[in-house]
Amino acid sequence: QVQLVESGGGLVQAGGSLRLSCAASGGSFAVMGWFRQAPGKEREFVAATSRSGGSRFYADSMKGRFTISGDNAKNTVYLQMNSLKPEDTAVYYCAAGRAPRTIERGSSYDYWGQGTQVTVSS
Repeated sequence: QVQLVESGGGLVQAGGSLRLSCAASGGSFAVMGWFRQAPGKEREFVAATSRSGGSRFYADSMKGRFTISGDNAKNTVYLQMNSLKPEDTAVYYCAAGRAPRTIERGSSYDYWGQGTQVTVSS
C-alpha cells in the first residue's frame, strides 16, 4: 500500500522560508512532485524531480525561490521554499508517479499525499 506523508507546513512571515518533506512508502517512483492549491483556485504545479535527481522541473513563478530535492535512501522528497510571499499561501500536496507523461499535469501522477498547509503572512 502506497502512502505519501507530507510535513513541514506552517505559518511564516513574508520573506521567510519553509522546508516541506514528503515521505513515501510502499513503492518507488520515477517522478515525485509538489503541487499546491489555494482557496478558490485550481491546483497548480510547483516542482518535480526524477528519482535520480538528474531532472528537475519548476513552475516559472517558483524558479529561483523553490528547490526540490530527494533522498532515495529515505524515499523522501523535499521542497525548500525561500523568499515566501503571501501568494504562496496554499495547501501543498506531494505526488508520485510511476511514469508521468506530463510532469506539470496532476492527472499524470498515481498517488497523492493528504496535503500540508502553508500560510505566508504579509
